[in-house]
Amino acid sequence: MIKLYGYELSGNSYKAKLMLSVLGLDYEWVKVDLMAGAHKQPDFLALNPFGQVPLLVDGDIVLADAQAILVYLARQYGGESWLPLEAEAMSRVVRWLSTTAGEVRQGPESVRLYHLFKATSINLERSLQKSEFILTQLNNHLANQEWLELGRPTIADIAVFPYIALAGDGKIDLNPYPNVLTWINRVKNLPGFVGMSGIETPIAA
Repeated sequence: MIKLYGYELSGNSYKAKLMLSVLGLDYEWVKVDLMAGAHKQPDFLALNPFGQVPLLVDGDIVLADAQAILVYLARQYGGESWLPLEAEAMSRVVRWLSTTAGEVRQGPESVRLYHLFKATSINLERSLQKSEFILTQLNNHLANQEWLELGRPTIADIAVFPYIALAGDGKIDLNPYPNVLTWINRVKNLPGFVGMSGIETPIAA
């Protein structure tokens, strides 16, 4: 069985959990208590020398990094739907994986870390500026389309979603970005969607 090592308040752990769920895959959740430093203990470092979550173990395959895990799960279990192999289509999806590790991390993810985990080493003003930039870009991008790329949900949406949806943890108001809010609700209504602390699962009608 697949094992997912993660921490329940980690947005990156959550995106791997969300992908497993929308694909309908059974897996074992293994909690790594970041607050207790479990990710820096020898047994975990033996699996991931970077000392980070999430970590996926699927048989003999051991994979670190949330974006890499999304790629693996999409190609191994999701087929063409979640990550196509055609050159342009794949490039459009991968572009958002880079955005997740860049602008989203430098913006909403950092602001959340500052407020929720008291990460005072973060430059809050700069992170708020980065947040405004990426949220404006997303809002404009989603003005005339339902999903980030290809007219359907892909791992681009799963990658970008968590820290945008968790913006409230960083005291960021999403009301000025109505297209982003609509997209968040659209993701929440994907079959198999699961939430986390700060992201509610929609109540079934």
